Amino acid sequence: MPNGDNWQGDVLRDLRGGAGRQSKPQQGPPPQGAGQQGAQGPAGQAQGGPTPNAAPGHAAPQQGAPAPESGYGYPPPQGAPAAPAGYAQPAPAPDATYGYPPQQQAAGPIPDAPHGYAPQQQGAPAPDPAYGYPPQQGTPAGSTGYPQAAPAPDPTYGHAPHQQTAPAPDPAYGYPPQQAAPAQQPRATPARTSAYTPTTRPHHTPDSRPVVDKSLVTAGRKPRHGQSFASRATRALRRTVSSSAAKEVAEITRIAEVLQQPVTTGRQISVTSIRGGAGKTTVAALLGTTYAHYRQDPVLVVEADPALGSLPLRLGAETLRWTIGDFADIVEPQMSLLDITGYLVQLPGNAWLLPGSQGQIGAMLGSKAYEGVMVSLRRYFGVTVVDCETLPAEVARVALSASQARVLTAPATLEGVTSTYSVLQWMQGLPQHVIAGTVVVLTELVPHPGLDLAEAAEKLRSTGASVQVLPYDRHLAAGGLIRTELLAHSTREAATRLAADVFQLSQKRH
Repeated sequence: MPNGDNWQGDVLRDLRGGAGRQSKPQQGPPPQGAGQQGAQGPAGQAQGGPTPNAAPGHAAPQQGAPAPESGYGYPPPQGAPAAPAGYAQPAPAPDATYGYPPQQQAAGPIPDAPHGYAPQQQGAPAPDPAYGYPPQQGTPAGSTGYPQAAPAPDPTYGHAPHQQTAPAPDPAYGYPPQQAAPAQQPRATPARTSAYTPTTRPHHTPDSRPVVDKSLVTAGRKPRHGQSFASRATRALRRTVSSSAAKEVAEITRIAEVLQQPVTTGRQISVTSIRGGAGKTTVAALLGTTYAHYRQDPVLVVEADPALGSLPLRLGAETLRWTIGDFADIVEPQMSLLDITGYLVQLPGNAWLLPGSQGQIGAMLGSKAYEGVMVSLRRYFGVTVVDCETLPAEVARVALSASQARVLTAPATLEGVTSTYSVLQWMQGLPQHVIAGTVVVLTELVPHPGLDLAEAAEKLRSTGASVQVLPYDRHLAAGGLIRTELLAHSTREAATRLAADVFQLSQKRH
């Protein structure tokens, strides 16, 4: 048996002869006695004498003691003094490097450890796995400090395992569990609320018809002036030698100021009569022409008499297409003025015409259609002049009640004054504003009427209505298109004064 006091010398001899590489390391931890005996090595060396075969300064190892391994990463140098007993014990393998899996001890003899790595002892307990990686099941023999294969990361650290048969792991940290997406049900799209789209009622597009048949155009003669040449010359001479011109200008200025007053809402003026031939249409045409001449806002002239009315001819319209009955089926509240005027007849100046018929017999106009049209058009035009049917027609009565001012024409004859007086007495039974806003126009149909106009006018004023006289005019009596430049001076003055009085009545609150 080798001397226990000289065991270190035996170790050095084994290292020199290579016996340490062939000797198999002892499995398991060394016996406690060996550890204690090794711990007393220096003391025993002091008590006992040196062993003949031992190297100087080293004690031979005891029999059965395990051969100590070299230092961490470096073999002990030859001839170096023995390490203390605490370093002779087999040290456990260091913890696995962060990010690399641990390795198990190979079954065969361990070759020289590479530089920087110490060989692990067989049978030593496996260290804790590196943070974030699972422990390996086994490592083939001869493994070094380098990992053989990258292990699958732990599914609990942000990744899912790549296994085909393994069940799905728990959801990763910070992510919700993934579930099989159910089949997406088609979501019902709510009905879209779009802007209001105007729906035009179905209607037919009528053909344009001429106001006067082509075969009758040449039948008309050249229009005459409303006043004779002698009368015009006399008037011109009177204005030259007298001061009546200044008064005339002042009166015209006053009337123009009245006619140009602004309105908050459209004013509607109805023109009617007791019988036909009283000059109803002529008065309506004169009023519409006067308002269009003095006012800047749009003016509308409506023919509410579909029974072969002559208003388009008096105003100079050449063709007609849309009538008031057709327009009742077309008009919509959201229409603009440009849309409205597309269905109307353009007149000279800032005026438009809405005819009642195309010259056809049997055209009808109901009161509801008339009311619908007038309510819709009121906000587009400053002044609207309506040529109504003769009383007591239904549309005429509706027009009189809905208008802000009323004009009742009567011929300057005894029959005409008598019938008009009866109508005014009937109107006295209506609300007070009806007769207070009515103007009676006595039209002279002949140059010398057989009636005292002053006395007749006084009788009619007794009912509460206003009275105006429209003198005889050759141009108006001839019929056809009304040309204001051919009107007699007295006729122009009477028409302008009538328009101003009626407009003032329409502005008042009765």
